Amino acid sequence: MNVAHKIPQSVLVVIHTPALEVLLLERADHPGFWQSVTGSLDAPDEDLRAACAREVAEETGYDAGPQRFVDWNLEHRYPIYTEWLHRYAAGVTHNTEHVFGLCVDKRYTPTLAPREHRASRWLPWRDAADACFSWTNAAAIRELGQRARR
Repeated sequence: MNVAHKIPQSVLVVIHTPALEVLLLERADHPGFWQSVTGSLDAPDEDLRAACAREVAEETGYDAGPQRFVDWNLEHRYPIYTEWLHRYAAGVTHNTEHVFGLCVDKRYTPTLAPREHRASRWLPWRDAADACFSWTNAAAIRELGQRARR
């Protein structure tokens, strides 16, 4: 489904190894802004895990079935950055982000979408959290550390 405006519902996928190394991507439109895979739903009724699989494939080239994504039952609602408000319908000011994890066997070299990302790197989870520009992304990666302790 092709929509005129972005849907203010998104997924954030923390891709990590069993050793808790986390994949970060550097935004093409904001050098120095590092993040996990993230993206808006394509349709209001799009399955969240299907959105995760689509976004991971689009942004990294990694093919993972929807069943591989673990729903962390963690949501963040935050104001949309002013510079990106034009992508949403008039009056939309906040986004709800649903957090998922994807554990991969080992580090891999992602195939980046050049319009979206310019570089990638794998970091230990604490360093990855500190490198994120988004507080919600940093919080999600810190949740990975909490989950590993449980």
